[in-house]
Amino acid sequence: MSDSQSSRILILDFGAQYSQLIARRVRESKVYCELVPADVSLQRIKDFKPTGVILSGGPSSVLDPDSPDMDEGVLQLGVPVLGICYGLQLLVRKLGGQIESADDREYGRAELEIVEDDPLFDGIARADEQVVWMSHGDRVLGLPDDMHVIATSGGSPFAAVRSTAGPYWGVQFHPEVVHTANGVQMLENFVHKICGCEPSWTMSSFVDDAVESIRQQVGDKRAVCGLSGGVDSSVAAALVHRAIGEQLTCIFVDHGMMRKNERQEVEALFAEALGVELISVDASERFLKALEGVSEPEKKRKIIGNMFIEVFDEVAARITEERGDVGFLVQGTLYPDVIESVSVKGKSVTIKTHHNVGGLPDDMKLDLVEPLRELFKDEVRAVGRELGLPARALGRHPFPGPGLGIRILGEVTPERLEPLREADAIMVEEIREAGLYDEIWQALVVFLPVQSVGVMGDDRTYENVVAVRAVTSTDAMTADFAHIPYDVLGRISNRIINEVQGINRVVYDISSKPPATIEWE
Repeated sequence: MSDSQSSRILILDFGAQYSQLIARRVRESKVYCELVPADVSLQRIKDFKPTGVILSGGPSSVLDPDSPDMDEGVLQLGVPVLGICYGLQLLVRKLGGQIESADDREYGRAELEIVEDDPLFDGIARADEQVVWMSHGDRVLGLPDDMHVIATSGGSPFAAVRSTAGPYWGVQFHPEVVHTANGVQMLENFVHKICGCEPSWTMSSFVDDAVESIRQQVGDKRAVCGLSGGVDSSVAAALVHRAIGEQLTCIFVDHGMMRKNERQEVEALFAEALGVELISVDASERFLKALEGVSEPEKKRKIIGNMFIEVFDEVAARITEERGDVGFLVQGTLYPDVIESVSVKGKSVTIKTHHNVGGLPDDMKLDLVEPLRELFKDEVRAVGRELGLPARALGRHPFPGPGLGIRILGEVTPERLEPLREADAIMVEEIREAGLYDEIWQALVVFLPVQSVGVMGDDRTYENVVAVRAVTSTDAMTADFAHIPYDVLGRISNRIINEVQGINRVVYDISSKPPATIEWE
């Protein structure tokens, strides 16, 4: 982020399920923010120069001696602090109040009553019914002397509080979730009215800052960009091309696990539509050879990530010999990739290693340029529009770098890839034909390592099963299964079974994220 972005909110993450939603809400109010582990050093916090700090919720109890904590210096920064749920309880305790373990835990819907006018509730009528979302086991027993109640609920007499000793606010409910009426307004009030942040985080300003930052980082060296055909790498390539022009060479590596006709579409977009130099490398045999006998998802991701870097290094070496030093590799890493690959929740576990974050080798010869690392997916598409990318490129469903390799449960083989590729193409064709493509965030087919009995032409079959999955989402941090009409699902199933040899059963995945992830591996 450029230093010109003076309004910025720092979110200390105590492990809440909704921490990323807080970040989304702040970004939506056009204010830059970052989500960092709660135990980050005070110096790191000071270096960030926050305009305000938000303490997230979390699954732990502040009464547990091993519960997540923060440096008390955060309360001496002189900037407003908002504690949410666990963050409220930690704030109250550090200021001298008392917390107790409640006999009756409070989860779900509650009615909020605003009892005092406050900037946090600016623009929200006190007479209105305020539905809020609670999720807590502990509760405040007594407030510090300099803190008072500004809102209550049936189960929380200290539902919202404010301190007169410093710029401290706290709420027991979760304003970031859609179930809380006026929750977005409350967060906007904290960010704009209490912290005084300017709504300056726009994709136009981001592009200007990113272009300058890329130029400073790359200097007079050359860079290569790995293109997968997805939105992220496409936007990253366009952004870096705007910054350094002919110093950038894009590389499309066909690892044998691409969608149907992927190579032709990528070459047409970048070589013809955008005028960006593109080198295509067919490394499919090499990748599939490295994956022989490998079925564990994390191992597959790391092998694919390492192999990508090997190919990029080789192409970069050839470019260096011909045109000058290549020192950088451009990747379309996004903020959700970073969050899922390298947990920001202290003691929580890594959900999955994204090939472009945790799957990279330690001995890389190229330095990384990751211009989208701060962005969520919807922000990336907005950047793409700023850069003039065509709608057909920005509207494509996300496609993972490891490709169909992580949509095959178990070992990746040509015999599994080909029917999966055909089934995937059928699903995309059908949802496009039904006018559903743009309503769905991501649609995919998964090859399952099981076989089932069927009957075709009066003969018994014992063939493969695939799962089709389609989800709706905004930023991939949370997702719900798409409610595709039954007749469309029927056509998808019938076509796959009738047109793709070796598949006799299709099932539909109706799980949400969380608890499931969008991709199966």
